[in-house]
Amino acid sequence: MAAKKKLPGPLLLTPGSGGDCNHPTLVAIEEAVAPRVTRRMDFDYRKEARRRPPDRAPKLIANIERELEVLLAQTGAAPSSLVLGGRSMGGRMCSMAVAQGLPAAGLILLSYPLRPKNKPENLRTEHFPELDLPCLFVTGTRDEFGSPDEYDEHLATIPGPVTKVWLEGARHDPQKRDEEIVEAVVGWLADLG
Repeated sequence: MAAKKKLPGPLLLTPGSGGDCNHPTLVAIEEAVAPRVTRRMDFDYRKEARRRPPDRAPKLIANIERELEVLLAQTGAAPSSLVLGGRSMGGRMCSMAVAQGLPAAGLILLSYPLRPKNKPENLRTEHFPELDLPCLFVTGTRDEFGSPDEYDEHLATIPGPVTKVWLEGARHDPQKRDEEIVEAVVGWLADLG
């Protein structure tokens, strides 16, 4: 008798600070990973208050935790089977939530902002040593929020397995590169199980 194939856990995708759940890259990933259950979310500051500046990290992380509760209730999946991540700030908030103890099987971090633009001293990596799970980083070699050398230096502090995919010549919002991004995500998820 053939072994029963393990069903993939659900996927939660989050947007960057200026985007929403309909960002073309997030939509393309959801379509490509079907039939994996995927939920694209918006943060409260975008969908309710209609304010432009993002909320502070604790509120954004609470938004993620709430969305994950809904996703788990809908699917009946184990929390440890979740894969979460997203673009820029959204991916950063997911990584911070996991560092604070949120269970997950992996993180997908697209254009992760290592630091603010032109401020190399203001790192956003202090939680990296708490990320003991598989992480996928997909970013442009010309990203204004972190150079390849900066990525190499700081990703080395993550104890879990790290996969880096470089988009040659791409900036922080890699235009017309969704095919490459989707290919990286789909391949990484297939290896994850």
